[in-house]
Amino acid sequence: MDTEQIMQISKEGDVTVVSFGLESITGLSGLEHISRRLRALITDQKPGKLIVDFAGVKFFSSQMLGLLVDIWRKLGDYGGILLISGINPQLNRVFKITNLDKIFDFYPDRASAVKAMPEKKL
Repeated sequence: MDTEQIMQISKEGDVTVVSFGLESITGLSGLEHISRRLRALITDQKPGKLIVDFAGVKFFSSQMLGLLVDIWRKLGDYGGILLISGINPQLNRVFKITNLDKIFDFYPDRASAVKAMPEKKL
């Protein structure tokens, strides 16, 4: 699969949006690629406002949860904000079971997450 199909990075105003072209994100289907690209994005561009959009994703491995926590911490180190959008109910249960629903803010879709993003300048 083409790397651009695995993960896309776009901008909506001053908000960086990461989305995926996979229904299942696991080690075999691009998790390593996603991890490298997300970490490089945070290190090189230091986005102040980041949305990770899971629209269309039906499954991801626990490694994705670890990656999200890592990205959230790195963004927090410089005052960045991470919102999650488009998560399906089954995946949302995983966040609740692991208590990660306490640290992330969830929105039903990308547009509502962009709209909810605080106006602060970083």
